[in-house]
Amino acid sequence: MEPSDYKHVALGLIFLKYISDAFEARHAELLAEDPQAVEDKDEYLADNVFWVPKGARWSHLKANAKRPEIGTLIDDAMRAIEKDNDSLKGVLPKDYARPALNKLMLGELIDLISGITMNETGDASKDVLGRVYEYFLSQFAGAEGKRGGEFYTPRSVVQVLVQMLEPYSGRVYDPCCGSGGMFVQSEKFVVEHGGRIGDIAIYGQESNYTTWRLAKMNLAVRGIDSDIRWNNEGSFHKDELRDLRFDHILANPPFNISDWGGDRLREDPRWQFGVPPVGNANYAWLQHIYWHLAPYGTAGVVLANGSMSSNQSGEGEIRRAMVEADAVDCMVALPGQLFYSTQIPACLWFLTRDKSNGKRGKEALRDRRGEILFIDARNMGSLVDRTRRELDATDVQKIADTYHAWRGERKAGKYADIPGFCKSASLEEIRKHGHVLTPGRYVGAEAAYDDGEAFADKMKRLSAQWRAQQQEAARLDAAIKANLRELGYGG
Repeated sequence: MEPSDYKHVALGLIFLKYISDAFEARHAELLAEDPQAVEDKDEYLADNVFWVPKGARWSHLKANAKRPEIGTLIDDAMRAIEKDNDSLKGVLPKDYARPALNKLMLGELIDLISGITMNETGDASKDVLGRVYEYFLSQFAGAEGKRGGEFYTPRSVVQVLVQMLEPYSGRVYDPCCGSGGMFVQSEKFVVEHGGRIGDIAIYGQESNYTTWRLAKMNLAVRGIDSDIRWNNEGSFHKDELRDLRFDHILANPPFNISDWGGDRLREDPRWQFGVPPVGNANYAWLQHIYWHLAPYGTAGVVLANGSMSSNQSGEGEIRRAMVEADAVDCMVALPGQLFYSTQIPACLWFLTRDKSNGKRGKEALRDRRGEILFIDARNMGSLVDRTRRELDATDVQKIADTYHAWRGERKAGKYADIPGFCKSASLEEIRKHGHVLTPGRYVGAEAAYDDGEAFADKMKRLSAQWRAQQQEAARLDAAIKANLRELGYGG
């Protein structure tokens, strides 16, 4: 089968296993506490556990895995779960009975998934299943090539956004949320730093129905409560959350989209810095995201490199207006080959509503008006296979720490420009470069390594070394010629 088909087979079953495990765990607790309550649906919903009817429980499917009608049993289980859980209506895959699906292999897949959470309980079980789900998403993205990027942003890119924005609390939003990876990493960040999962409220929108279903399942596997909206018109034309403002926005919109319907939105109030061109949605995304920022809100946006320097169709004027209004806080140039979907080099834009004190939780940051931080991370990361690169935890931390120090966070240490890596540029410098925001223009060349050897001494040593190597090369040439003559191939 094509990856685009079998991802739904595998991910649907993983999801079913997760909600069934969570249900069975709560079922066992209730049996010990109050046997009368074990079949009371409200007892489960009150604990944020999905209600799973008897015929839809994993134990029932596992017991019938070898039967030829297993596909129909799975479809019936999915329908029963959707019927009893409003938040899952229209989300779960229900085509396991189709003739093209090998029922013997389907039974074997059920047996395989049955072993995923052996000997794990509670949160440990949830984490294992969550990691399995994320692994599958990334593998399908790699197998699907270009289309994969529509539903999966590489984990290391998401980690850079999350570590830099630090969404400890408040509303988190993604206007093109794909399979929900930004939200998962945001929740992980909160928990890892001692916060509670309820400290952030998650909102998103997605125009691809299949991808929206993946996001809903991805978040449900981890027990993450969210408000993810779907409509096929998309965030530009039917902004489901138009009146809401958000503390943190993380987004990886599709690059350089030319058919976004901009001709129908010429008078839109979101275009505060200029009307984006009909032929490219990059600056429409940036302005849509800025529009949705709360008074102290910050955003991280993945875009194609061309967005940093393009002057076509008025984009340069919009960029100039954004810079002059102090809407841009930081620019990061990323290494190539990070994405499954494209070889186009990408960058990160960090936008903010308030650079005068830019609150971070209860902490006030330094006044950064009239400055932008540029980070050139193009030489970071390492190849994980022939075509794809990843940033490791040290790379991510270095980029994030640089940003935190520059913003004046108390525990982040003192910021300093590093030639070839980072530069805090003034508005005056940026104007001299025509408001082009490519980090390479500002950070300069990496400082040359000084080995302490005087230039004259080094030249003398290298010249002698070169002459010795020439003599050795002549000797080897003569030896090869002599050997060839002995073998009868002399010229």
